[in-house]
Amino acid sequence: MINWNHIEEQLIDFLKKQVEKIGLNRVTVGLSGGLDSAVVAVLCKKAFDKNMSCVLMPSQFSSQSSIDDAKKLCEKFSIDYEVVDISAMVNAYIDKMDNDKLRIGNYSARVRMSVLYDISSRDSSIVVGTSNKSELLLGYGTIFGDIACAINPIGEIYKSDEFEFAKHLGVIDEIINKKPSADLWEGQTDEDELGYTYKQMDDALKLLVDDNENEEEIIALGYEKKLVDMLKYRIKANEFKGKLPVIANIKWS
Repeated sequence: MINWNHIEEQLIDFLKKQVEKIGLNRVTVGLSGGLDSAVVAVLCKKAFDKNMSCVLMPSQFSSQSSIDDAKKLCEKFSIDYEVVDISAMVNAYIDKMDNDKLRIGNYSARVRMSVLYDISSRDSSIVVGTSNKSELLLGYGTIFGDIACAINPIGEIYKSDEFEFAKHLGVIDEIINKKPSADLWEGQTDEDELGYTYKQMDDALKLLVDDNENEEEIIALGYEKKLVDMLKYRIKANEFKGKLPVIANIKWS
């Protein structure tokens, strides 16, 4: 049984110390209407109170329910927010992308992060990340898009565990009960794209990553070989997303 009170205290302390270390006292969170950003927004509210704000960045592909849920969360916790519609920015380039949903989704994520960093510059604040451990391990995010941030309080929490944490924090039911989605196009869901539920993937990831079990041991416990192979491939293929750019080491003499 996870002690969520203890986790909450640690993460609030982490946020306060990291922002103080940087030399600022304000944070900015991109709020999508999904679980991850809702959890981060509530944590930041608890840590910084009025010295935090959220930015809602809908596009022409965003669902109205996501916008409504994000606003309802802000109202419940008295979180200041602003809405920046990115539709025009996406439209300005979309004809170059051959109606490729993945490219459009990645581009939209990068536009949103550009907006967030501009607002953080305007407000002298820090951009707080909203990617969970499952997404980071699987590379299920856009490099220089939703993965980008200065600090991340939830990067060690698996998605399937995060629902319980969200309930503990008081996140609204509309967000907790919806299917996880990056909201990149109509009807898109994370689990449909990945082919498994987060619970199935996280249970195997905990064995593979946290317990360092080998593939044969995990399959012997009843997990599909196809699932384990997919997880191993994604971890390896996407590990570059979590690293700083490799800089050439020059020998000057």
